[in-house]
Amino acid sequence: MLVEKICPRCGFITREHRNPVPTVDIIIEYQDRGVVLVKRGKPPWGWALPGGFVDYGETLEEAARREAREETGLEVKLLGQFHAYSDPQRDPRQHAITMVFVARGYGVPLAGDDAGDLAIFSPENPPEPMAFDHARILADYAAVRRQWLEK
Repeated sequence: MLVEKICPRCGFITREHRNPVPTVDIIIEYQDRGVVLVKRGKPPWGWALPGGFVDYGETLEEAARREAREETGLEVKLLGQFHAYSDPQRDPRQHAITMVFVARGYGVPLAGDDAGDLAIFSPENPPEPMAFDHARILADYAAVRRQWLEK
């Protein structure tokens, strides 16, 4: 999207591109007990998958491992990309596109960074309220997971 800005002093018109912001979210499977969720310590409130913004110069995979470590204290083995979500309304702060990874977590989970709390839940029975579109992501994951387990 191209946005025009006019200087209030001289009237000069500048053009600026506005692009969606890349993020990552991680479905961390922990010791066959469920998935790790964090309770957000900042708005938007609610339970969420660990995740966050991709830093400049960082790969999606590096961002996923970093965010998992910062928010849960866990080291993760990424098992693969699950799905991308791009609804412009998925994050009330701005248009963010997320790449969701599935990972296995190692270590002792501990809420960190901007997480107010941390717990392990069944992906089929997440807590409420969920932040962003993470209830949808977990529902999609639970459906695919059931198909994987039936094979």
